[in-house]
Amino acid sequence: MHVTKSRGVAQPGRAPRLGRGGRGFESLRPDQKSEHCKALALFFGQRFVVSPNGGVYFMSTILLIEDETTLAEALRYNLEREGYTVLLASDGIQGLELARREHPDLLVLDIMLPRLDGFSVCRILRQESDLPIMMLTARQDEVDRIAGLELGADDYVSKPFSLGEFLARVRAIMRRTERQPRVANREVLEAGIIRVDTSSRRAWREGNELTLPQKEFDLLTCLIRNRGIALSRDLLLERVWGLDFLGDSRTVDVHIRWLREKIEPDPARPRYIQTVRGVGYRFEAPADE
Repeated sequence: MHVTKSRGVAQPGRAPRLGRGGRGFESLRPDQKSEHCKALALFFGQRFVVSPNGGVYFMSTILLIEDETTLAEALRYNLEREGYTVLLASDGIQGLELARREHPDLLVLDIMLPRLDGFSVCRILRQESDLPIMMLTARQDEVDRIAGLELGADDYVSKPFSLGEFLARVRAIMRRTERQPRVANREVLEAGIIRVDTSSRRAWREGNELTLPQKEFDLLTCLIRNRGIALSRDLLLERVWGLDFLGDSRTVDVHIRWLREKIEPDPARPRYIQTVRGVGYRFEAPADE
């Protein structure tokens, strides 16, 4: 069915009630059912469409991270014709922020991206959620395909690809995720003697709870999630302070120093938060712990 009459993006509000006195859904007139469904969509922040006969249908959201403008616009046009809401990002950092803020139902991710490559985006998001990920690449090397799948991608499409095949793969992933709804899990990160519970926002060193302000906690969490990976100061600044932060990278250095004073046995000779000269910082858990 082709649904074109109207489209809405819901805003949070008051939860709707079913009819007067809480009457059941089946007791409502068709027009009341339609209005109730729209009210639910608005309350829960869901995107929806209204069909010509008044039916309300929830729309799945796809985030497309692709820096090739012509391809991105073509894919968005055809995905929207299929009934999906499409969000676009042209680089890895912007895409990461959109994924965290919008919680899409599927991520279509190019590998060769500016600012942060697709492999890094996939690795970071897979540590944070079970968002379905389809990777796109112009490279035919089997090593890249294996690397993407081992990082947690659900599917992998090599350019050039046919539009029909691409849409079929999208539909297949969406069917699988509809049968297996995602459930939010409690995340506990452990690295040597450091333990972080992101749900309760608590952290411990050798079983002793640490007192960490918000930014120090977020910085430690970011470093542990990406242990073994050198993260630039600019990337840490965007991940922890946000894209609209007006300060400079020295802010990161100051917070790293404060964090080392709390988690390092000897802050002057750090074992966990290591400086990567000319780049930024890397978190390592010593092998003897």
